[in-house]
Amino acid sequence: MIRNLLISIVLLVQSIPALADAPTRLAAFVAATKGLKANFTQTVYDRAGRKTQEANGSLFFSRPGKFRWVYQKPYAQVIVGDGKRIWIHDEDLDQVTVRKLDQALGDSPAALLAGDNNIDKLFNLKDAGGKDGLEWLEATPKSKEGSFKKVRMGFKGDDLQAMELQDNFGQTTLLRFSNLQRNPSMGASLFRFTPPKGVDVIGDR
Repeated sequence: MIRNLLISIVLLVQSIPALADAPTRLAAFVAATKGLKANFTQTVYDRAGRKTQEANGSLFFSRPGKFRWVYQKPYAQVIVGDGKRIWIHDEDLDQVTVRKLDQALGDSPAALLAGDNNIDKLFNLKDAGGKDGLEWLEATPKSKEGSFKKVRMGFKGDDLQAMELQDNFGQTTLLRFSNLQRNPSMGASLFRFTPPKGVDVIGDR
């Protein structure tokens, strides 16, 4: 679940018009943001609402298609998008998995944030009301072939505070963000990855 989520998600945050309708809000949100740094916590719940996984770490994002997602606990994992490929390094397994970026994004949640801005072609968007002190926006993919049923984004004022993803297996993944920095200065080396010597590399290089 964690690996599929990492492939699917590239995060960003930006000021948006508080009273805009859902499509206008998300389009402005995606179009205006260039980069992000943040910490995150991730909690996964099963179909019955039982907590099954917890993790935390940090993320760095630069549009289009470049990101670095670092899991610190419960185990070390690094995911890097260099604009062409996504590299997933499982340190405990001493293994690197590679996928082409366009194949990994598709109409996944990442396409909402790191795609080519043709959001209306891929997703149905609507306002989802208030919950837990946040205002929520809901996006459902028009294609039925993806692994996610819907994605919800929770805003407080102009800030993205949370994302909630529901997959086709009934699991819900909740991400909460902290220490957000919008459009920070980030070195290009953050978004490059070279497999360590001796690791197994699987996928399309």
